[in-house]
Formats: sequence, structure tokens, C-alpha cells
Amino acid sequence: MNTLIATVAAYLIGSISFAVVMSRLFGLSDPRTYGSKNPGATNVLRSGSKKAAIATLIGDGAKGWLAVFLAVKLGPQYGIDDAGIALVAIAVFLGHLWPVFFRFVGGKGVATALGVLLGLNVWLGLATLVTWLVVAYAFRYSSLAALIAAVFAPFYYGLLFGVDEILFAVVAMSALLLWRHSTNIGNLIAGKESRIGSKAAGAKKK
Repeated sequence: MNTLIATVAAYLIGSISFAVVMSRLFGLSDPRTYGSKNPGATNVLRSGSKKAAIATLIGDGAKGWLAVFLAVKLGPQYGIDDAGIALVAIAVFLGHLWPVFFRFVGGKGVATALGVLLGLNVWLGLATLVTWLVVAYAFRYSSLAALIAAVFAPFYYGLLFGVDEILFAVVAMSALLLWRHSTNIGNLIAGKESRIGSKAAGAKKK
């Protein structure tokens, strides 16, 4: 029962779309109406507001971290084992992808996935973050950085902890990230993908 409660709570936490919330607070257009139409930090950055983008990034990452961190730290005393932690990790991520509070229209999950990894283990999260930063700096494509980081995350987990229930959750999360970026993959191949920092038409202050 405690595992079920934790899983549902994690999904609800994940369903808070900080891209939409921060855009409203900063008086920006809804990120689902311009650019990639993805409610995430990269698309909010296309509005021209770096502060809103940073706030979105921190919020989306923090919710993933919080849900998993609490499960890891408090779970054992409530009978939540590794399988339960894996469910919490997937649930908060799914909440971001399909948020119940925003008609199930969510983001691609990059920041939330990073928060989940940091909640599982700091070194795991940092290794994945460094991978994203290196690729993003070298090529200026957020989507490409996310794709490569998603591929490496399960590899890093396996090196650190071996094969267990949580590894399968990391693999599932990575697979979902790749799937959510299918359009970006097509754009990258066609040379049409927007670079980090490019401003989108329609991203205006209200």
C-alpha cells in the first residue's frame, strides 16, 4: 500500500509543469503554442526570457529529484524496496510527460530525468549532466545532447550499481526520452533542428 501511495504521489508531483507555471508568472506566452510546442526549459528559453527558462529547468529537475530522494531516504522504513523506488522514478517521469493537471500534454522529460538520476545517486546524475553539457556545448543542439545523455545513463548506472530493478527503470526512462525526441531526430537528420538560444516566432510577452 505504501508503495502505491508513493507512486501516485510521485506522478502528481511530476504533473506540475513548471514551463507553463513559470511562463504565466513571467507573463510569457504558453510554451505549448510556439517553437517546438514543448513545455520545457529549452522552449521557454526561445521566449527570450533566460530567467523563466532557468526557473523552469530548476523546477522540473527538482520535482524529479524530490520524489526519488524521498523514496530512497524514507522508503525503507515504510517497506518500499528497490522495486518501489523504481516505480516512483518512473511515475514522476511519466507525470511530466503526461501531466494530469495540464490535460496530459507534457514535456520531453530531460530535466526531470536528470533530477531522477540525481535523486538515485549524485554521481550518476553528474555523469549524465556532464555528458549533456559536453554535447550541448560542442554542437549547440539541446535535443542531440539529451539523446546522447539518455543513451549513456543506463550505462553509467550499470557501471555504478550493476543490474537491478532500478536499472530497468532507468532503461525505460531513457527509451521514453528517445521516443519523445523522435521529431527532433528527424529534424537533426534533415538539418532543421533549432539550436540552443534561437528565438521562436510567437514567443511574446502578454
